[in-house]
Amino acid sequence: MNNYLIYSVEDDVEISHVINLTLTKQGYNVISFYDGESFLEAFAKQKPQMVLLDMMLPGIQGKDILKFIRRDRSNDNIQIIIISANRLVVDKVDGLDLGADDYIEKPFDLLELMSRVSARSRRVNKPISSITIGSYTLDLDSRSLKKNGQIIELTSSEFKIAKLLFENRGKVITRKEISYTLCGDDSMVKTKTIDMHIKSLRKKLGDTDYSFIVSLYGSGYIIN
Repeated sequence: MNNYLIYSVEDDVEISHVINLTLTKQGYNVISFYDGESFLEAFAKQKPQMVLLDMMLPGIQGKDILKFIRRDRSNDNIQIIIISANRLVVDKVDGLDLGADDYIEKPFDLLELMSRVSARSRRVNKPISSITIGSYTLDLDSRSLKKNGQIIELTSSEFKIAKLLFENRGKVITRKEISYTLCGDDSMVKTKTIDMHIKSLRKKLGDTDYSFIVSLYGSGYIIN
């Protein structure tokens, strides 16, 4: 189990030490961070399987770290457990709504911590390699799109947009989300540029009546 990497983000040195010692004895590989900045620096170099996250930190807050991790869908398999002194139901709901998988209140029992971590560490999802919707199949490994078995040539930007829409079938994808997918940061791609990519993608798909990629005025795009 020592190849299962856990990042613990906790500014209280004593609590951080207890978490590290307890889980290390259970066979996990635990690395502790006392602030969000050092965590993000390490996260950029190597991603863990799990993050134990305190919400009240010096500098960058736990809430912002949670948003950062979850806005990239390649991080969906990373288990995030909030460990916080906030006991209000609204705080728990907010944390779970932002993408946390579990919530542990401080002060916590070590047996409860071990149990929650053990349960979450077993929930390792096998990455999806392809997505099929109707006559279309998007292969995530080869980064290709097929219609009835025939390959449709896509540009890099078109594939990124198609991947975003296919992975979120039934959900409205805003232009801002498409912009972030294309840029990878907070830079905004011009609306006309996004519309151009969608138009080209529809043409290659043969979606002449706009019934596959549906435009919702003022909201974005959706594949039903």
